[in-house]
Amino acid sequence: MASGSLKNSGSWTPKQNKLFEKALALYDKDTPDRWQNVAKAVGGKSAEEVKRHYEILLEDLRDIELGHVPIPNYNSNGSKSFGDQEQRAAEVSKAAVMVQDLA
Repeated sequence: MASGSLKNSGSWTPKQNKLFEKALALYDKDTPDRWQNVAKAVGGKSAEEVKRHYEILLEDLRDIELGHVPIPNYNSNGSKSFGDQEQRAAEVSKAAVMVQDLA
């Protein structure tokens, strides 16, 4: 994620990360055997690995919310710029709410 710590939780391909995101939306906190289901959906990861990946995601979001990680704005051409602080804060809050809803 923003701090790069997800890359330190083992090797995750972009495809696995996308499958992980979709599986989190499908298997919420009330799903029996949630982490086993997420691991099966991702492929090549254990239940313990996907749970740790999720915990690191939450840590990264907390760091962003606390302002420990600058959030880049991407222009339409894909380049980074650091624009309106309020808009970026609103985007972080929205992302945090989405992840907390999945927790």
